Amino acid sequence: MAHTLAHGFADPVHEGQAVFRAAMDALSRPGQIRPLATTLAPPAPLIPELAALALALTDADTPVWLDAPLRAEPAVAAFLRFHTGAPLVDAPDRAAFALIADPARCPAFAAFSQGTPAYPDTSATLILAVETLSNSAGPAFAGPGIRGTAHLDAGPLPADWASRWAANHAAFPLGLDLLFVASARLAGLPRSARPVALEAMPCT
Repeated sequence: MAHTLAHGFADPVHEGQAVFRAAMDALSRPGQIRPLATTLAPPAPLIPELAALALALTDADTPVWLDAPLRAEPAVAAFLRFHTGAPLVDAPDRAAFALIADPARCPAFAAFSQGTPAYPDTSATLILAVETLSNSAGPAFAGPGIRGTAHLDAGPLPADWASRWAANHAAFPLGLDLLFVASARLAGLPRSARPVALEAMPCT
């Protein structure tokens, strides 16, 4: 475990800034897939891309919630505490960020902090590790940062994902922002992204 804990970003400042910028770009250009390269080797089931976003986006002031597969592996919590200092919380509604290794069993959006009318930015950001991530198919979205429409195929996701996202967008400016990661890829879906067609996102 000691070797694993010692392996964070080789260049924490520059690598962390690059991943942070990639995440912000992904949220400002909803649905557009961009590269996310990392040499991290975190303990499974924390994939490198999920770990990279955690290291770049969280710190001692950002509570983090882990889904069941990540909580089941003590080395994951040790890795995140060592490299980020982020407090790991038991309740989803206390988290600023949620790391989700099993997106098909993602908890209901209502379980997470939605923000408040005075402070909508206190809502949670969900970071989901998916197997499928492409722009070749999937539901269409429109809104700020999208020229025309953008298609995003991500999965596996819960069967009610389309209705979840429609309700999430309808609550704007409250609601959740999402980041999807897969092998060397990243895409964002902020709450401002409006579903053009309420078709279910494919599950793989």
